[in-house]
Amino acid sequence: MLQLTGSRIVVTGGAGFLGSHIIERLRKMGCQNVFIPRSREFDLTDAAAVERMFDDYRPTVLIHGAALCGGIGANRANPGRFFYVNALMGIQIIETARRKDLEKLVVLGTICAYPKFTPAPFSEDDLWNGYPEETNAPYGLAKKMLLVQCQAYRQQYGMNAIYLLPVNLYGPRDNFDLETSHVIPALIYKCVEAVRVGRSEIVLWGDGSPTREFLHVEDAAEAVIAATERYNGADPVNIGSGGEISILELAEKIAALTGFNGRIVWDSSKPNGQPRRCLDVSRAEKEFGFRARRSLDDGLRQTIAWYKTQHQIAASR
Repeated sequence: MLQLTGSRIVVTGGAGFLGSHIIERLRKMGCQNVFIPRSREFDLTDAAAVERMFDDYRPTVLIHGAALCGGIGANRANPGRFFYVNALMGIQIIETARRKDLEKLVVLGTICAYPKFTPAPFSEDDLWNGYPEETNAPYGLAKKMLLVQCQAYRQQYGMNAIYLLPVNLYGPRDNFDLETSHVIPALIYKCVEAVRVGRSEIVLWGDGSPTREFLHVEDAAEAVIAATERYNGADPVNIGSGGEISILELAEKIAALTGFNGRIVWDSSKPNGQPRRCLDVSRAEKEFGFRARRSLDDGLRQTIAWYKTQHQIAASR
């Protein structure tokens, strides 16, 4: 088992949603040497900047969580940029980690890498059995290539690089910008704002039929750290809750929790995205003992309360 308290740890994306929770948990564990490279100082698509990051921080462990991502709308608007930035960041980091003899590299992938019609629950063994859902395929494939690189470097150079596949995350500090947010923060934003201004309806994309699995960000941070400590295998590992809910049910649940009693209108001219997303999470439990602890209802209540508090703070300014 890797002793993280004595390691020098870099978390790319450490100021972001999942990254900030990973950082918080590492510090609570007593890790003293934890570093967050900021984009204004280190452009991770630039080889020289990545080299400088390694030289400045001298990590023994690196968790690569930095990503350029968003919901269906953001993926449709930026397929080229999402592919280029995510592929290049990962490729540069993995190659530099190899040359610097990093003790351990943890790369966070995405559930968007799975084929569009993967049988549910998604098994890691089905990862290559088809093409990803079209609206987020460039992003999913860019991240998927990092799995190939990790496995190739393990085979050729003996590099200890592991690859994790987190499901859709939610929780405090999520992105609530409607232009780039994922489904839960978008639904919370729309419902809370509708209540605030007295709007009688909200409009949502698709028809509500797709299903999704959601994992609270604090559970995800626990999983990433458990894998960093205990997992050293070549195979990718799903990180999820093992649950599944339709977008229609989710919208109704969030409406009830926010007190929105108006009408939900579905705009079926907009894409649904992948029909189903639900993970087989048995490998994570077997390999490093991870099992999600937070229920969706409790997590949604916490996230809604956090969003309302932040909105009140912003309004008071």
